[in-house]
Amino acid sequence: MELAANIPFKKTPNPVDRHVGSRVRMRRVLVGMSQEKLGEALGLTFQQVQKYEKGTNRIGASRLQQLSRILGVPVEYFFEGAPQTIERLASSGFEDNGETAYVADFLATNEGIQLNKAFVKIRDPKLRRRVVELVTAIAGDDIAA
Repeated sequence: MELAANIPFKKTPNPVDRHVGSRVRMRRVLVGMSQEKLGEALGLTFQQVQKYEKGTNRIGASRLQQLSRILGVPVEYFFEGAPQTIERLASSGFEDNGETAYVADFLATNEGIQLNKAFVKIRDPKLRRRVVELVTAIAGDDIAA
């Protein structure tokens, strides 16, 4: 495949790299750490942390281990819910139909993190149920729990 000389080729991030980066971002925000502070702890600039979180730059194994130590999670945390490869799908016989991908995508947003943090602080189970019912009604969905 030949690309025209005057058209720049833009490489898209690998889905697993994007997923790992979003998990780094989600955990960083949950522990209340800025990109700048995480960068300092890693010996990097906040711009490099941004590239990791977007999946633009791949995170190496030793850096992933550093991140797990700084953010207080096991390395496996970053891969939870990651897209499966075609080879793994074929060998396992299971299909990744993407039903849970929206959860990770939502939790990687500021709104998702804020909503999640506030929701888990509600101690009364009946009140939590009412919040779910309210949000479901606002969304106009007929989701049965």
